Amino acid sequence: MEEKGRLERLDKLLALHLGISRKEAGSLVRKGHVARNGVPVRRPEEKADPENDVLTVQGTPLRLQKHVYLMMNKPQGVLSASQDPKAKTVVDLLPPELSRRGIFPAGRLDKDTTGLLLLTDDGDFAHKMLAPRSHVWKLYQAKLDGPVGTGEQNLFREGLRLPDLTCLPAELLLPPGEENGSHTVQVRIREGKFHQVKRMFKGVGRTVLELKRLQIGALLLDETLAPGEAKPLSPQEAQLVFQPFPDEKGQF
Repeated sequence: MEEKGRLERLDKLLALHLGISRKEAGSLVRKGHVARNGVPVRRPEEKADPENDVLTVQGTPLRLQKHVYLMMNKPQGVLSASQDPKAKTVVDLLPPELSRRGIFPAGRLDKDTTGLLLLTDDGDFAHKMLAPRSHVWKLYQAKLDGPVGTGEQNLFREGLRLPDLTCLPAELLLPPGEENGSHTVQVRIREGKFHQVKRMFKGVGRTVLELKRLQIGALLLDETLAPGEAKPLSPQEAQLVFQPFPDEKGQF
């Protein structure tokens, strides 16, 4: 007997995989445009097994994903956690059509750090992405309280050795034409130690005023996402985090 997976509402599955609202998904079902295993369905609240059922929309098979991968533009003031009794989390920000049982942030951004954050219910994917041996590179943009230049670039490139932190070699990128010093820079690291970017800049005498993550591997933050918004990714798009950066110039 074939083992059943977890069941999901039809309108929720359609919204997630078609990139439409749950209301629009429900309308498709009620109009008779959706079939499950060849049998038309007209009630959005009916359920399907994403792993074993075949859904068609107007006769076209819908490829259902076993796992969910979401890109979020994380805003300030929100915790990178699944739940917290005292504070709002990134999972709390998800609309119903993107939410799914067991979803969690793959990695963390500090409460006041913004930008690219991945959420998923795929534990193996998250473990691989966060494992030190994977050496997944991440790109951040930092606004500092003072300028840094080629001297700090060399220190980052050599690998900072601070009293409380030893870092692998990293890349400090300066805007074109500002090699003598800039208050806004980008940094690439392949570690994820606690408050690492802030601690690295503190080690060279600078304080980070604003920090935003722009890229993980070859996956770029979709700048059309407003802070707090999220969108689904295909499994192929999610795998971009394991690909090398496409260039060496940053995103200035």
